Amino acid sequence: MNFDIELKKRIAGIENIINRYLPKEEGLYKKLMEAMNYSVLAGGKRLRPMFMQETFRLFDGQDDYILHPFMAAIEMIHTYSLVHDDLPAMDNDELRRGRKTTHIVYGEAMAILAGDGLLTYAFETASCAFKSVDAKKDNAPVLYKRIIRAINILASKAGINGMVGGQAIDIESEGRMVSKETLDLMYRLKTSALIEASMMIGAVLAGASDEEIGITEKIAGDIGLAFQIRDDILDVAGDGKTLGKPVHSDEKNDKCTYVTLMNIERAKEEVAKVTDRAIKAYKSLPYNNEFLETLIIKLINRDK
Repeated sequence: MNFDIELKKRIAGIENIINRYLPKEEGLYKKLMEAMNYSVLAGGKRLRPMFMQETFRLFDGQDDYILHPFMAAIEMIHTYSLVHDDLPAMDNDELRRGRKTTHIVYGEAMAILAGDGLLTYAFETASCAFKSVDAKKDNAPVLYKRIIRAINILASKAGINGMVGGQAIDIESEGRMVSKETLDLMYRLKTSALIEASMMIGAVLAGASDEEIGITEKIAGDIGLAFQIRDDILDVAGDGKTLGKPVHSDEKNDKCTYVTLMNIERAKEEVAKVTDRAIKAYKSLPYNNEFLETLIIKLINRDK
C-alpha cells in the first residue's frame, strides 16, 4: 500500500461527500451560507470524517450510505469550533489553513453566525441518515437504532461534557499554570472528544459490540491527546508557512501547554507514550485496517 496515494484518494472521496451536504448559497441571507461554506472549504486534513470512515471499515461496516451524513456533520462541527476559536474574543487569529480566517473575510458578527449555522446544520445533516434507510428492509429497525445512538454520541462529544467543556477550561486557564491532570482533561475534551465521536460513530454504525466501541473510544482519546501535545510542540518548534497558521500562538495568548509545563523533549516522550498505548489498544481488536494504523502513527508524528 502506498499510503500517500491512498490518503489523497480518501481525502478526494471525503471532499465529494462533504460537498453534497453543504448549504446552497441563495436567498436574502446567502452571505451566511457563503461564510459557512468558506469555512468548511478552507481545506484541512479531513481527519475526523476519515477516522469515522476507516473505523467503519475496520469493523466491516456494510451500509455506508448511513455513514456519509455523519462524515459531513463531524467536519461541520469541527469547522464551527475553529471559526469561533479564531475570533478576537478567543485566540484572535488571522490565518487558518493558510488563508484568512472567517472573521477577517466576513466580519466578526457573520463569523459568529457562520459558526452557529454550522453547528446546527451539522445535526440537520446527520439526521439525513434516517431518510437514507429503506424502511421496507428487514434491517431497517437495527439501522435506525444505530443512527439514534450515533446522534447521541455526536451531541455528547461536541457539547458541554465534550469539546465545549474543554474550550471553557482553556479560557479559564489562560494566564496561569495548571496541573498536568487539568491539562490532560482539557485536551481530552477539547481535542479528543470529536475524534472519539468520529471513531465511535464509525464503530456504532458498522455494528461493533459495546466492548469494541469502548476500546475504540480509548484509542481515539489517546490519539487526540497525543495530537494536541504534538500541536503544542509544533506551536513552538514548527514553521508557520508549513503549518498554515501562526506559530507561538499559545505564548501570545498566555496559555499553559505541555511545553510550558515541562519542556519539548519531555513533551515528545509523552507523545510517544500515549501513542504506544493507543496502538496497543488498537492491536487488541480482532480486526485490521492497515491504512488506519498508518494514519494514526503518521498523524501523531506530523510536522503540520
